[in-house]
Amino acid sequence: MVEYEMEQRKIMALGKSSLVITLPKYWLEMNNLGQGDHVSLTVQHDLSLAVQPSSRAVEDGGEIHLNFKANESEDSIIRRIIGSYLNGYSNIKLTSEKIFTVRQQRAIRGVVSMLFMRIMESEASSVVLQTLIDESRASVFSGIERMHVITSSMCRDTLNSMRNWDGDLASSVVSLEDDVDQFMFFLLRLVRTAALRPSLASQLGLDPLDCLDCQTLVHRIESVADHTTSIANNVISLIESHVVIPGAVLGALMRAAEIAFGAYDMAVQSFLSKDVSHSNEIIDNQREIEELRKKILSLQILSEYEDASVVYPISSIRESIEKIGDYAADIAELTIDRTYKVGTSYGPPDKELAI
Repeated sequence: MVEYEMEQRKIMALGKSSLVITLPKYWLEMNNLGQGDHVSLTVQHDLSLAVQPSSRAVEDGGEIHLNFKANESEDSIIRRIIGSYLNGYSNIKLTSEKIFTVRQQRAIRGVVSMLFMRIMESEASSVVLQTLIDESRASVFSGIERMHVITSSMCRDTLNSMRNWDGDLASSVVSLEDDVDQFMFFLLRLVRTAALRPSLASQLGLDPLDCLDCQTLVHRIESVADHTTSIANNVISLIESHVVIPGAVLGALMRAAEIAFGAYDMAVQSFLSKDVSHSNEIIDNQREIEELRKKILSLQILSEYEDASVVYPISSIRESIEKIGDYAADIAELTIDRTYKVGTSYGPPDKELAI
């Protein structure tokens, strides 16, 4: 990427009341601008001024061409498509040195459905993907709230599946993980693009610190969903193994899960409402979860089982509950940090998420 040195421009008087500055000639040429064209001016968080061609406010992310080897793994294909999507490309052209195999095509179609994209062209050796989202009409905070609603419902249903030893309910939790991932990828793309395009950030009502905070929050919510899915999968495994967990162990696990899930929900709600009154309570909940963990270990119930297919799921459930409590504390600390952010963001209020 070419870097340009900061230039000093003198403010000049034009007439009796107008003040003007000249724009660098090379910048005008790079953007195909001339006399009579319009530019957009955006006041930044630090009160500096960003100048962009007006068309940039609605400009798409451009195109990238990805070349794949004939034997490239499906995971590699998925990772490269996701990487291109997260970096703001709206058109992604895929080309194979031979042809895309059935498994490779299946991987491409799977990731396309997850990323709000559409296959515009498809041949044996090439595929063209395009995004379906108008980023300028989106809302980061509405998207985060919807992502949280799904994750919170996963937590609630997982707890009920443990209480009622319900494998079907646990399976429904697992099926929701893809919906959370879909929101995660969309929101990460949005905040990364906003961090690079001041005009989009202004439309979304974000400043650079908002982009960093929202990116961290999205990752934490996705991690909570991952661990909730892990708990649900382990419940399914235990049910299928016809394992009966002693009441003392199950009771301690459920109590820890109630605390962790409740702390997570409260933490996100506090972040979205900018309310720090519960933040210390959320962080302190980690101590109670730790005490319950010690209680479970003190029961030494796991030593009665020799089968790893029984021991591992119970231990994994305990560890996932701890992790969710940790993520809730991270979100609470993030909320506290945002309280002391200097200044306010510029831009219009949030608009509804358009997908």
